[in-house]
Amino acid sequence: MTTRTPAQVEDLARLRAQRRILVVLVATQVLSGAGLAAGVTVGALLAQDMLGSTSLTGLVSALSTAGSALAAVVVGRLSHARGRRPGLAAGYLAGAAGSAGVVAAAVARDPLLLFAAMFVYGAGMATTLQARYAGADLAAPERRARAVSTVLVATTLGGVAGPNLATVTGDLADVVGIPYLAGPFLLAGAAYAVAVLVLLLWLRPDPLLLVRALQVEGVGPVHGAPGDAGGRPAAGRRSFGVLVGALVMAVAQIVMVSIMTMTPVHMHGHGHGAAASGLVIALHIGAMYLPSPLSGWLVDRYGHRAIAVACALTLLVAGVVAAGAPDDSAAALAVALVLLGVGWNLGLVTGTAIITDAVPLAVRAKRQGLVDVSIAVAGAAGGLASGLVVAAAGYAVLAVGGGVLALAIVAVVIAAARGR
Repeated sequence: MTTRTPAQVEDLARLRAQRRILVVLVATQVLSGAGLAAGVTVGALLAQDMLGSTSLTGLVSALSTAGSALAAVVVGRLSHARGRRPGLAAGYLAGAAGSAGVVAAAVARDPLLLFAAMFVYGAGMATTLQARYAGADLAAPERRARAVSTVLVATTLGGVAGPNLATVTGDLADVVGIPYLAGPFLLAGAAYAVAVLVLLLWLRPDPLLLVRALQVEGVGPVHGAPGDAGGRPAAGRRSFGVLVGALVMAVAQIVMVSIMTMTPVHMHGHGHGAAASGLVIALHIGAMYLPSPLSGWLVDRYGHRAIAVACALTLLVAGVVAAGAPDDSAAALAVALVLLGVGWNLGLVTGTAIITDAVPLAVRAKRQGLVDVSIAVAGAAGGLASGLVVAAAGYAVLAVGGGVLALAIVAVVIAAARGR
């Protein structure tokens, strides 16, 4: 009979807890993916219907991502103080409240209420992303990217199902006397509310609180990345890593949000129905999350810099394909949006791994929340600019411009390689 040391017993308990936590997070991500997809699919169309113009449709995405910026700070600080469970639950609860507000705005035909509700709805978006950090809390350093990817890939199921239920939820909304385009937000509110219950009931033990306790006992996974060839002090490496990770994710976010937001509007303007645009967005969201296991393995295997460059090049190709897609070809736009999702996924997994390696456990949740603010602000800027650019210059200019902007990631990687 093999006798385990106390450290081995504690490590086994940690691994079992990690498996349980990942199962619960996967369940909540399926639900939150459905909630997230609602705003992506019909949020801009609902604003266009109310306002009668495309120039301010990007404001819906801008406000939801601005709301996600505030939520990222709140969820991060609450998680730091009380643990991941109350932090994530509070964020999803706000997402449910925002969804209900959008439905009320559609019934009242009140654009101001719609904008306010979309701001609150953005909390669900931020929380969906923050959950990836919970998956990495207990993971060993060499497996962090794969732990992050496990949580992210679960979002695919809800994210793909949500847009494809746009017609069904729209018909349901008609039956109960609610505007057709508000139907997906009924699904979003219910999905976020159930996610809250799942977290409160089953996310036990709390991963962040457990890893802190294990570190005090000298057992938990060790913080930090491998040594730096440039010889910078540990504090300098951390600050440098946080900046690089944040920039990679922020650039990927602004490119993805700007093109994604205006694609349903572009398709609607060229005669495509809700089913076609819903399918394109479903494929896009699937591509945002489904490649996560592969992305995690690539980051763990080949390193941050190589995959960050791959992210930039994929986003560039996506922009070029979207710009050149014939107006009547939903298939070509679907290819472009799939590439856009894959590029974003590579950037998110890479940036998250960099951040998690660089941030000390004592301040991890707060710092991660602040980093996600930069992602949300970038997304808000992309969403706001997208409608203005399309109104002034057209969808093709927006798509090409986004692809070119993605090359800024390459500049960040080169600067990182030179230690600047």
